[in-house]
This record gives sequence, structure tokens and C-alpha cells, in this order.
Amino acid sequence: MEDDLAKRIASHPKYQELKGKRSSFGWWLTAAMMVVYYGFILLVAFDKPLLASRIGSGVMTLGMPIGLGVIVFTIVITAIYVRRANNEFDKLSDDINKAVLK
Repeated sequence: MEDDLAKRIASHPKYQELKGKRSSFGWWLTAAMMVVYYGFILLVAFDKPLLASRIGSGVMTLGMPIGLGVIVFTIVITAIYVRRANNEFDKLSDDINKAVLK
């Protein structure tokens, strides 16, 4: 019975749509995160004087807000994914459940 259910779900058009949208969106977010993270790492590796430059007359360097920006960016793209998953992806999952389990 479970093999039959898995085959019905896998062959359902809404499941194919869900799989495609979720995968595509995930890859875009992954690419964005890789650019931001590895951009920061490359900056650390190749331009330390820029990151060590002071902001104002205090002890804060430019590397601190940039590093914080990487962390904030991670939180923001996670929130974007969760919002889309809760709205669009969950609706598609519910539609699949209703169609396949009736």
C-alpha cells in the first residue's frame, strides 16, 4: 500500500510543480549565500587592510559590520525561505494530500 501511495504522490502534477519550485528556489538562495559568504572569506584572505581600517576614532573596524552583515543576511534569507515555504509550498503540499489521499 505504501509503495502505491508513494507512486501516486510522485506522479501527481502538483508534486512535480512543488519539487521544481522548491528546488529552484533553494538553489537561488544557496547561490546567494555562497556569494555573500565566500565573498567575505575572499575579502579576509586578500584584503585584510580594508577590513582592518577603523571606522571613526574608536576601535571598530570595517570588518565587524561586514561580518555582522553576513550573519544578518543568513537570517534574512532563512526568513524568506520559511515565509515562502509556509505560504506557497505548504499550500501545494495540502493540495497533493487532498488529491492523493481521497
